[in-house]
Amino acid sequence: MDSIITEHVEAYVYQEAKFGNRECGDTYFIHAEEDYFVCAIADGLGNGPIARQSSQILQKVLKEYHHESIDELLSRCNEHMVQKRGAAVAIVKADYKQKTIQYSCVGNVRFYMLHNCGKMIYPLPVMGYLSGRPQKLKMQQYNYEKGDLFFLHSDGVTLRSPKASMKESSGPYELYQKVLDSIEHGDDATFIAGSLLL
Repeated sequence: MDSIITEHVEAYVYQEAKFGNRECGDTYFIHAEEDYFVCAIADGLGNGPIARQSSQILQKVLKEYHHESIDELLSRCNEHMVQKRGAAVAIVKADYKQKTIQYSCVGNVRFYMLHNCGKMIYPLPVMGYLSGRPQKLKMQQYNYEKGDLFFLHSDGVTLRSPKASMKESSGPYELYQKVLDSIEHGDDATFIAGSLLL
């Protein structure tokens, strides 16, 4: 388990490779600065080393350019996918000063956020995947409140009821454990369970 805990954010990451594979075709990224937090998942098409080759572009781009807007980051990832298998990529960025959380995705990496008031946010991703071809991007932005939970996952994680799982969790670590106990293992799977604290 990887994690990040600051005064502003608490997040936990789970990842496993497809049964029989040594390498997971998914890649994740989590990073906290003084005034923002970024997390992302890339799900390389297929599985194993070839899928990982595409998904690892996410880490390379975000390590260097995490200060940029999420659509700029997705565009950079897309440029690096030329002549590779391709990947579904989702990026989430929280701005502590503005109290906003932004989400942009191409492909089937899902994002959920539960407001304290119980309202569930579930933005629809842009269908397709990053492959180097021109790609339409659609950044979505939401306000967040202290204690709001969020959850980002690749398609190897199947949640029967995301809203129930989040509502029944007192915080991100309990959500992490709840999902871990309920998912079916065997495929490439990555998820990030987090909470915004300030």
